[in-house]
Amino acid sequence: MKPSDVKFLSKKIMQSNEVPLLWGHFGVGKTDIAKQIAEETGRELIILVISQMEPGDLIGMPSRDENKTTFLKPDWWPEKENSIILIDEINRAHRSIRNAIMQLLIDRRIHNHILPNDCWIMAAANPPDEEYDQVELITDPAFMSRFFHLDISPNDKDWIEWANNVGIDKNTINFIENYPEYLSNDNQISIRLDLRPSPRSWFKLSKVINNLNEDELKKYGYSLAAGIVGSDSARAYINNLNNKTTLPKPEDVILYGKSFDRLKKLNDDEKINMIMRINNYIERIQESDMINIIDNNEHQTIAKNIKAISEFIPKDSIFSILRNLNNLVENSKGLKRAFYDKLMEEIALTLGDEQWLQEI
Repeated sequence: MKPSDVKFLSKKIMQSNEVPLLWGHFGVGKTDIAKQIAEETGRELIILVISQMEPGDLIGMPSRDENKTTFLKPDWWPEKENSIILIDEINRAHRSIRNAIMQLLIDRRIHNHILPNDCWIMAAANPPDEEYDQVELITDPAFMSRFFHLDISPNDKDWIEWANNVGIDKNTINFIENYPEYLSNDNQISIRLDLRPSPRSWFKLSKVINNLNEDELKKYGYSLAAGIVGSDSARAYINNLNNKTTLPKPEDVILYGKSFDRLKKLNDDEKINMIMRINNYIERIQESDMINIIDNNEHQTIAKNIKAISEFIPKDSIFSILRNLNNLVENSKGLKRAFYDKLMEEIALTLGDEQWLQEI
């Protein structure tokens, strides 16, 4: 996203008492966005470079109070309500302070110290392809589900506007105007997160959606939703808001052979979304249901129905079902592994093309 769009959404997210996490390569302007928001809203900005902090720096030092141990406020603790705390380099936080960060995000407190009511929190991180050591925090879904994830890509128009405002040398500005390709070599960001929906993420999304007007929702709705519930769920959610085609339930298609006529009328994007729904459904099948499916030979029914829809859904999309099953086999154990393996083999054989298995 452009920096100006990230700034807009960050403000909306914090106004909803949620926390944006800005992803971008070094020098792309993550801290400048926080400074601009603080200036525009009249707030004090507190920057915590978390990778350089020891536990005592973040949570304060212990002190004796009569017969109890208490913790003194850390020197960065906000005293004003109109404040913004930027937790920078959050994906490099040492594991010794992760619990304190979680407490700050969830309870808005550290030990017995509670943040002022109108204090906003935002975070920033470099993507995992940066050349420095990273810790496991970036892969922790419980931690990452607390944020709205927004990725920043350099934009020459945004940068030129900013450069003029802060008094950058005119020769430099003119050069970027004429050669925008030299603004940055880092245009693509891969944050390597597997964002998935949860009851909590839908609650968080609804709070921010309620802060957007119709035009803002149309412009930013997908990016906002994708940053908290994942791209697949976001696409279906936005399509539903726009009163577009409602996709059939995956179990109706692969278990009961229903809704084929509806599937044929879907456009290519909707067909891809339908395959994603089928993959998600297969992944969520409970072990007790797996036993029933095998005992009742319903895995054969699933294979036959998938072959039926392969007549009007691109082969690459159908292949993704087998590829997903292969991943499930590799990452599962016991009953689940045996079920996915049997289902994958049945689908491949039913499709009647030996290359389906060979390509995997």
